[in-house]
Amino acid sequence: LLIILFVATAWGSRPAVLASLLGVVCFNFFFLPPFGTFAISDPHNWIAFVAFLITALTVGQLSARAKRRAEEAEAAKREIERLYHELQDTFERSSQAKALKQSERLKTALLDAVTHDLRTPLTSIKASATTLLEDLHAQARRGPTTQLGDEGRKEMLEVINEESDRLDRFIEGLTKLARIDAGEIQLRRQLSSIGEVITVALKRAEPRTRAHQIQVWIEDELPAARIDERAVAEVVYTLVDNAAKYSPPGTTIRVKAAPGVNETMRFSVEDEGPGISLETRERVFDKFFRAMRDGDIGDPRSGSGMGLAIARGIVEAHGGRIWIEDADGHSGAKFLVELPTGDQISV
Repeated sequence: LLIILFVATAWGSRPAVLASLLGVVCFNFFFLPPFGTFAISDPHNWIAFVAFLITALTVGQLSARAKRRAEEAEAAKREIERLYHELQDTFERSSQAKALKQSERLKTALLDAVTHDLRTPLTSIKASATTLLEDLHAQARRGPTTQLGDEGRKEMLEVINEESDRLDRFIEGLTKLARIDAGEIQLRRQLSSIGEVITVALKRAEPRTRAHQIQVWIEDELPAARIDERAVAEVVYTLVDNAAKYSPPGTTIRVKAAPGVNETMRFSVEDEGPGISLETRERVFDKFFRAMRDGDIGDPRSGSGMGLAIARGIVEAHGGRIWIEDADGHSGAKFLVELPTGDQISV
């Protein structure tokens, strides 16, 4: 039987049947009386002979079937491994294609931002400087001047000054984004009152919010937080400035601050503009994304597309999060920021 089992395992079903028949013949020839012949004289030996034949055939068939099942299982395993590797390769190619597409989109956005935010100020500076130079040259030649006058010259110089500041802000934004992407943003944390930070940010934003009404709610017993005051004030300023850009003049911008849960505090900036669609709410935090450019909301005063990306980087560097919800009870958007407070004291 062991020989039959070996044959079935090694060569399969048909050789196992042949080995079973040969085994039965040998069993009859060598072990059943009369020995050395193929005759069977005792009826009990017929029973033993038939039992051996059935056992041999059964063992051979079962062994061959087990071998087939093992081969099928091995083949299925190889097929699963092949499909897994193909699926993994597909995912890798898909990820690479997605990353490439994102990279191309980012390069396009960067080119658009650089073209818009560098060329526009440079054009204004060039035009103002050219006008001033022509006026000076005309005066030197004692020929007909452009008749700018003192007011005209002052206006040209103010244009140059404002557009230079705009260029400086754009380059500063690029620098901040580069530091955030490289994980090199440095925070000078200290235990601070978010109410004072909001006050500083609103003071800075006054020139941008003169056409709006500002309402501020800061809850009593608001816990202090270990934050970088200047960085968080930059976040508040960006959100207020964004609200002023995308809401009509005369509407209200609401700034609120309250304790959160699990040792956190929250502040929000809410406007009465057209709001932000659900599918756009994550994209507005992407680098160089400008809602007006991408066909959602906005006006000609749309910014560089860096402010909200920088704000998210600052918030996440503090271990917090920033997100967008619908405004409460009216059209508009609400930007919410949650920051951990750590050691809490009431201020």
